[in-house]
Amino acid sequence: MINPEVEELLESLYQYEIEDGRYPPENITENGADGATSLKLIKLHEEKYKLTEAGKEAGKSVVRRHRLAERLLQDVLAVGPSHIEEDACRFEHVLQDEVDQKVCILLGHPTHCPHGKSIPQAQCCRKAQVDLIKEVRPLCDARPESEGTVAYLATKDNRQVQKLLAMGILPGANIKVIRQFPSYVFQVGYSQFAVDRPLAEVIYVRWNE
Repeated sequence: MINPEVEELLESLYQYEIEDGRYPPENITENGADGATSLKLIKLHEEKYKLTEAGKEAGKSVVRRHRLAERLLQDVLAVGPSHIEEDACRFEHVLQDEVDQKVCILLGHPTHCPHGKSIPQAQCCRKAQVDLIKEVRPLCDARPESEGTVAYLATKDNRQVQKLLAMGILPGANIKVIRQFPSYVFQVGYSQFAVDRPLAEVIYVRWNE
């Protein structure tokens, strides 16, 4: 596991070198350079540090986790804009061991952070794109007695997300449609819930064939 100091360096180098296409300021490598060099994540090139191929992948991962953390803080936890950046810097070091993919699935594979910067894709995003083409459809399109697994929540509305989470509507949860009228009634686990169409439209399910 890479320590936070090295991760901060890789994140900065990735943004300058890969996203902006320019050399970073000289003082950017004051912290973490020794650790990153020993791990063969950066190397000297024309008296400036550059990312190795392994460093590019590691830096991409940190950038992705930071921007997912920003989305999580804003969209689910309703953290104010003035605190998002600082909190995301701490959060990015926690989203390890595929936790970032679970957060990404929960958020519906967002493409941009709250500041409009692109969120690098991971395997879960590419798989979701394939699944969407195949068999993932919203709850409102399902027939009664249809069963499947929740794929993701297609909403950035904090109130909708919190309401669905309280019902146990999480990616991977088993769901069964009971009826569609006058409201959408479905079962999750041993509990049944009724929602209106706006909520039924954002619950995307991978339906059993």
